[in-house]
Amino acid sequence: MKIGLQVPNFTYPGGSAQIGATLGAIARAADDAGFYSLWAMDHFFQIMTVGPPENDMLEGYSTLTYLAALTKKVKLGTLATGVIYRYPGILVKTATTLDVLSGGRAYFCIGAAWFEQEAKGLGVPFPPIATRFEQLEEALQIAKQMWSDRNGPYHGKHYRLEETLCVPQPLSRPHPPIMVAGGGEKKTLRLVAQYADACNLFGDAAAVNAKLTVLKRHCDTLGRDYAAIEKTALSTAHLAPGKMDAKTVIANCKALAAIGVQHAIFNMPNVHEIKPLEIFGREIIPAVAGF
Repeated sequence: MKIGLQVPNFTYPGGSAQIGATLGAIARAADDAGFYSLWAMDHFFQIMTVGPPENDMLEGYSTLTYLAALTKKVKLGTLATGVIYRYPGILVKTATTLDVLSGGRAYFCIGAAWFEQEAKGLGVPFPPIATRFEQLEEALQIAKQMWSDRNGPYHGKHYRLEETLCVPQPLSRPHPPIMVAGGGEKKTLRLVAQYADACNLFGDAAAVNAKLTVLKRHCDTLGRDYAAIEKTALSTAHLAPGKMDAKTVIANCKALAAIGVQHAIFNMPNVHEIKPLEIFGREIIPAVAGF
């Protein structure tokens, strides 16, 4: 099993003047500890499960580019980009730039978007959910086309591109892994089965297993090899006295591995203390590598 780190919170001791230094220390420690992946949220206001909207939030792809310059091995991605935030052609070009400048370490993770407050707050159109899913499918088609030798037009219901040119092409081959985030059983997991290289689910092992069962059913319907999709799961690890310990995290990873999860991604409320990353590197990452 591979282990990833999501960093959803940028409100650190020392205020905004220390965000860059603290985040850099987190990234270097994660890289040194053997984390496989490092993820920033792609939000513009803080989300309510982490803190109030006015808490510090950094733009995702700028953050990842900064982290790419400070790390050597760790894969980089947003978890996840809302399809409404950027024109798809520009988004694909942005992800390609990250992949090239990081030496082929990018994931391309996208979803249908849900945070209406930040969209309306910053003047981003927030169409109904059905429309957003149509946009998401078109964005996935555009990414596939731009990361191919087909440079011609793309004409969809919502997006029209007259020349899908993307030079340079990504260093990742055949392209950065495409991850569709979310566990919606009718639409999201169908899009995973049809277009994605990876899924991202959350919940305990039983909840994730139920979603994987639905994903496999979509794969069977579409003729997609279920085994070809990387299964990832997102959860929280609060390594601190009275909270969680390494044995608990290892047990959770073992339960996820038993249902087919290959890549467990954790956020950590106290990650800025660095010690949780060191515990992962010393006690958890080696223990779960064989799962």
